[in-house]
Amino acid sequence: MARAPKPLFETYDNFIEQDFSLHGSQLACVGSFLDEFEASLEADRGYAAVRSFLRAFSDNAQTFNSYRSHTERLLLWALLVQAKPLNQLKRQDAQDYLDFCRNPPADWVGPVTRSRFLNNLEAIDSREAYIPNPKWHPFNIKSRKETATETPNTQEYHAANGTLNQVYTVCSRFYEFLIEDGFAQTNPFRLLKKGNRFSTQELEVSSSRALTPLQWDFVLDTVEEMANVEPERHERTLFIVATLFAMYLRVSDLAGRKNWKPSMGDFRLDDEGNWWYHAIGKGNKSAKIAVRDIYVERYLKRYRRFLGLPELPHPGESTPLIKTLNGRAGLSDRQIRALLQAVFDKTLEKMRNEGRANHEMESLRCASAHWLRHTSATFDAPLRNPKDLQEDLRHSNLSTTQNTYYHSHDQERAHSVKRIGMRDRG
Repeated sequence: MARAPKPLFETYDNFIEQDFSLHGSQLACVGSFLDEFEASLEADRGYAAVRSFLRAFSDNAQTFNSYRSHTERLLLWALLVQAKPLNQLKRQDAQDYLDFCRNPPADWVGPVTRSRFLNNLEAIDSREAYIPNPKWHPFNIKSRKETATETPNTQEYHAANGTLNQVYTVCSRFYEFLIEDGFAQTNPFRLLKKGNRFSTQELEVSSSRALTPLQWDFVLDTVEEMANVEPERHERTLFIVATLFAMYLRVSDLAGRKNWKPSMGDFRLDDEGNWWYHAIGKGNKSAKIAVRDIYVERYLKRYRRFLGLPELPHPGESTPLIKTLNGRAGLSDRQIRALLQAVFDKTLEKMRNEGRANHEMESLRCASAHWLRHTSATFDAPLRNPKDLQEDLRHSNLSTTQNTYYHSHDQERAHSVKRIGMRDRG
């Protein structure tokens, strides 16, 4: 099995131009490297998780480069050193990783920053256009901006406390993202706070990972058009988008878990005429989520009519919530994300064709599945009691809901102050 670390992610410009609807890396050398690991390490899932995180923060090249370095190192360390899947790291693993970053082994450290990949002049297929640079290392004693020798000298790499704080912060934010996305159950780095060895600065939950009202309108219009034009392919897509948004769901709430597969019978009507969606969430915790009337009338009934079913689910109904196009029950997380990516891409195309300004589209370029959950909660927060929203989001603490969603959207905040004078309040 491969033991030397190799680069996994491209430069910023190449990264944002790739087709995110495709599974895995578009570079054959990266795919081959990941395939060398034992299946139990789930290297491909770890890679997909990091790629999804980087895409969510790809609206800024500097942020992307920083996050890429830290999360790529973490994934390589988990696979090559700790021999564990990313989503199974514990508190001690997080401590071990920070100790590793403080003084990494010599074969992980280079004298200067090098290019990640080199052109493969013998390539025929575009996937083989690049090969790993053998002089690349995850850590470097000096950056390109510094004067450096071509060969290693007597200097050794020792991370300063500020660097370790950055490692801690980025990795902790990464796991908060994975938890929201349903890939991980706990944040092993956050558990280190009690030790006070690293920064205890509270991490900001990424509430900004939400669509603007304009972008959401375009997304919904686009997916409805897709369903109208190609119902056999996209009535299901419309149902998925509407369902994730309407109930603040994670992708795993539609894909299911080992001990639970969502069915139409999970929609249940109570004695007062209220609909609830019953799900098994993170940590195998059962929950019921309030269902809004407009979703039932406009989207649930529409999808069931398309399937040839009665408009409303009946108690105990076993019909799978989502099926493949050939009728098999259920879709994987990856398949659902690919469908959503196609919607976001189509929406961007629609906005460009209508001549929308770049700033109106910019953040949509890095949208991912969990943005629908954040978007809906952000929109609904001013209209709902915080405790009610907390219950439907399934947050363990009310403070998480309040700190994340009870704020104004940037556009609303800017508009609210735009015409306020300095003196006259009349």
